[in-house]
Amino acid sequence: MEASSCSKAEPFALQVLGDSMIPEFQSGVVIIVDPEGIVRDGAYVVALHNDEYTFRQYRHYEGKHYLAPLNDLYETVEVAGPQVIKGVVVQQAGRRRKDRKFY
Repeated sequence: MEASSCSKAEPFALQVLGDSMIPEFQSGVVIIVDPEGIVRDGAYVVALHNDEYTFRQYRHYEGKHYLAPLNDLYETVEVAGPQVIKGVVVQQAGRRRKDRKFY
């Protein structure tokens, strides 16, 4: 039997670094990301922006798409669209959101 790697669609864990998503996500907490999660306004996402992965809240209004931090010390950036999203956060440090709401 040939060895195979994990599916690209499998959820994965990341550790939050920095303070851009406080107070909801403290630096050092672990988040679970579903690469096939439903991207909707208000979801917490991992996105590829300017050749870097970033953890932000996805916002969509007035026909534009944004990646927004929770900490006001950081800037909200406009992005091309939901295609920059690489996964939706579905769980944080052992806490599962009620009825699968995506942060």
